[in-house]
Amino acid sequence: MKANIHPQFYPEAKVSCACGNTFIMGLTTPKLNIEVCSNCHPFYTGQMKYVDTAGRVETFKAKLAGASKKVLTKTEKRKLKKQKRIESERGRPTSLEELRKNKKKR
Repeated sequence: MKANIHPQFYPEAKVSCACGNTFIMGLTTPKLNIEVCSNCHPFYTGQMKYVDTAGRVETFKAKLAGASKKVLTKTEKRKLKKQKRIESERGRPTSLEELRKNKKKR
């Protein structure tokens, strides 16, 4: 084995859970903080609760709400863009006389 490439091993490292449970085990860090352990995990306790540490449930619900919105396809977007262009062209003068009349009105 090569020397000085392996991390230091702590055989009696302290692991602390968010629920207050602590235990000792071998780790490469002297102390470790965790959010869920076997004392508070829903699978082991039999209680149904959300274990949401990073707002995953809210982001999933927001994603579901966004999925129900109508999404336009490329062809529909193109048709809308073409209709807008046609509407804007209808307001333009078609002849030089109309252009001169519009300038005088302003």
